[in-house]
Amino acid sequence: MRRSILLVLVLLSGSALVGRGETAPGPAEPAVLRLTLAETLARAQAQSARLGQLDSRRLAADAVARGARAARMPQVDLAASYARNSNVPELILATPGAPPRTIFPNIPDNYRGHAGLTLPIFTSGRISSGITSAEAQRAAAQKDRAAGLADVLLEAASAYWNLVDARESARVLAEAIASFEAHLKDARNREDLGMAARSEVLAVQVQRDRAELSRLRAANEARVSNANLLRLLDLPLRTEVEPVPNPNDDPPSPADMEALVAGAAEARPEIAALKSHVAALDAAAKAQRATSLPQAGLSAGYDYANPNPRILPLSAQWKGTWSIGVNVSIIAFDGGRTGAAVAQARAEADAERKALEELERRVRLEVTTRFLDLETARAAIPVAERSLEAAKENVQVSQDRYREGVIPSSELLDAETGLLRAGLDRTAATTAFEVARAGLDRAAGN
Repeated sequence: MRRSILLVLVLLSGSALVGRGETAPGPAEPAVLRLTLAETLARAQAQSARLGQLDSRRLAADAVARGARAARMPQVDLAASYARNSNVPELILATPGAPPRTIFPNIPDNYRGHAGLTLPIFTSGRISSGITSAEAQRAAAQKDRAAGLADVLLEAASAYWNLVDARESARVLAEAIASFEAHLKDARNREDLGMAARSEVLAVQVQRDRAELSRLRAANEARVSNANLLRLLDLPLRTEVEPVPNPNDDPPSPADMEALVAGAAEARPEIAALKSHVAALDAAAKAQRATSLPQAGLSAGYDYANPNPRILPLSAQWKGTWSIGVNVSIIAFDGGRTGAAVAQARAEADAERKALEELERRVRLEVTTRFLDLETARAAIPVAERSLEAAKENVQVSQDRYREGVIPSSELLDAETGLLRAGLDRTAATTAFEVARAGLDRAAGN
């Protein structure tokens, strides 16, 4: 009965909503977030999972360096134990003229407390080489983090300008479509009046459809670029980033490309990180070699036991004893283990040196390439501006002449198509310059 009443109430409420014209709420509108390039870079740096990973590795390298330095410090160990033994016959010594003496009593309960100290005195450079290797690895981790930051900023800047380019291209194409549609409407009117052939209408229709297809592609590229920015900035999926581009003033062209190349060799964090890796491996080889050389250390200990096995005859009493000494050791033969470890470390260091040499060559090429890309992009901007201005003027003149019947529809269509291409070229040139500038900054280590 209750279910029937509830069903009737639901139906009545639904009828009331329909009667008032109310509908169920639709999906929420995407949130729009306006971002400048500087804000984008700052958020990318703060939200980057890759930088978080590199930070964790840097902390791990710091811990390894602390552990290597701690090897020089004394080590104190504490121990306590209890053992219950089975009963055994006591050993009693009887001598003439003296009362019997218990030499080995039956003491089933054994307690022991021990405090020990060890301190390395001489390690043939093993500890110092280990510290040097750990410090070099820590420096490498710091430089790896700097290189990762540069990569993240470059990726974020490229994604930002790609979004700007896609959105601007879609806008240019939308304006071109509006122009094509006006032309198409005029061509159809002329066809109805017998003043234009069907082929003219179809030609305009084809160009309009091609522009629409290009607009759809640009819109899809904008959505992909937006999704990429959401990934880099760790934003909700339904967020729509609205770039607020503020292109920097055109910087002066560097007078000496060789100066940029030379500066990159010192500024690039990847080169510094690889140099630190080489130093760490060299130090690790020395540390491995030192393990086969004499080692000396100080040891001290204090035992408090009941019974104390070092005091005879044994008695069920708490008694303390101490010891101190110097230990000297050397590995006389290890089957070649140390030699193999040293050879491995040296070979890895040589491999890193070759990698460093290759990296320096690639950096020189990268800086040269980015420099030339920037110069080309810089030169393309005024050309694109003049082309766009000329295309606009050409369309204006062609439209006037077309309305006067001086030129055919095809010439106006060519002018409109040229304006579309000029607009897209200008957009591409502007964003290409910004991307090229960010690429050169990254290549030069700025």
